[in-house]
Amino acid sequence: MNTSVDSNVFVALWDSDASLSDAAQRALDLAGEQREIVVCAPVYSELLANRGRDEKFLDGFFEATNIQIDWVISEAVWRAAGLAFAHYAERRKKHGIAGPRKILADFLIGAHADVHRYHLLTADDRFFRTAFPSLVIVKVLPT
Repeated sequence: MNTSVDSNVFVALWDSDASLSDAAQRALDLAGEQREIVVCAPVYSELLANRGRDEKFLDGFFEATNIQIDWVISEAVWRAAGLAFAHYAERRKKHGIAGPRKILADFLIGAHADVHRYHLLTADDRFFRTAFPSLVIVKVLPT
């Protein structure tokens, strides 16, 4: 079984705060010892959108770490992401939830892991547990 990795894990890995980067490194190391590591295309895109990280950096990083990129998003993933996003929007409206909203990429990341039965390594377990109850989540925790 593979482990899919959320964008926020890599953001933490490359953070100047040692407690965040160390926690992300430990989690990635442990996941890599137990199973293959993969990221879906939206993770790559989110990371590419961050200042200071270009295609050369990302491609080199993923190649050096042997982290596979799944560039193909199947119909099942698109459907699961859309349904989860719709339920999320309904919950926000019903409960009058204010504040930052999740974007479709978050749901694609969760649906990709859920549909393929991968574990998901993330720093945002609460959101993914709600949106994808059957998903196996591994939370990155700073020590």
